[in-house]
Amino acid sequence: MSGHWPYNAATEDMMAHPATDTPQRRARSERLEARITAEQKDLIERAAALQGRSITDFVLTSVQDAARRAIDEHQRLELSIRDSQAFVEALSKPQPVNDRLRDTIRRYRDATGA
Repeated sequence: MSGHWPYNAATEDMMAHPATDTPQRRARSERLEARITAEQKDLIERAAALQGRSITDFVLTSVQDAARRAIDEHQRLELSIRDSQAFVEALSKPQPVNDRLRDTIRRYRDATGA
């Protein structure tokens, strides 16, 4: 029997785009609640409607984006101008290899098999 049944379309779509696994397609087992003002709710509802998305999808996507940015900013190394200059100086004029560095390299190679 050929044709598209509703369950076929969803299965075919999910198989065609496995890398674009959206929150709607994954089983949700956790809950997140927040108390907000009427103004905040109106703002969120309006923004979600403008993008043609559900409030849940809009909020989850926005929160995930904000969380990724916060993690990225935390992990990014930020140097002062003085620190940056010292770093470049160390790269451009490295100190000669000494016994302590040789010992560190030897211990690293012994530990990792490199």
